[in-house]
Amino acid sequence: MMPSAQLEAILFAAGEAVPKKRLAALLEASPDEVAEVLAALHKDLSGRGIVLVETDTEVELRTAPEAAPLMKKLREGELARDLGRAGLEALAVVLYRDNGATRTEIDWIRGVNSGAIVRSLLLRGLVERVEDPSDKRKMRYRATTDTLAHLGIAKMSDLPRFEELSHETVAAVAAAQADNDTNHGDA
Repeated sequence: MMPSAQLEAILFAAGEAVPKKRLAALLEASPDEVAEVLAALHKDLSGRGIVLVETDTEVELRTAPEAAPLMKKLREGELARDLGRAGLEALAVVLYRDNGATRTEIDWIRGVNSGAIVRSLLLRGLVERVEDPSDKRKMRYRATTDTLAHLGIAKMSDLPRFEELSHETVAAVAAAQADNDTNHGDA
């Protein structure tokens, strides 16, 4: 597989901005080589519905600006549908993680990729992205005040069985991270 195709696959699977340093590690390439692969992917995507959005430190696949009217129709259709079980599951994970949850944590607890569901929650204004205070490279998703108001609660601790379930989710994620670190030799 060509390096630009590998990069495209990584960015597509991530579903969010990926640090360039992480890309270099995954591609086993130098920063200069990553820059070359990024340039090739930019060229490959020219005139297509997806563009590469790049900052000094991160890269992400996004829809092309020319597709904005079509994306508006798509979003309107999404917002007209019920949230569904998957949306409720992801929202519950965010609600019962006292400091919000990362996309990785949501995925791990649900056992599936939650990118589309998280995007739907963001579009609906039920969650918001905030910087993770313990790791500036990560984003956390937390419930908005509108969500709390809609649920008829003033604070997260007013949720049913909040203490019990929030401790269980914290313990489950910590155990999974420890297991992952042990299996990958990072411990």
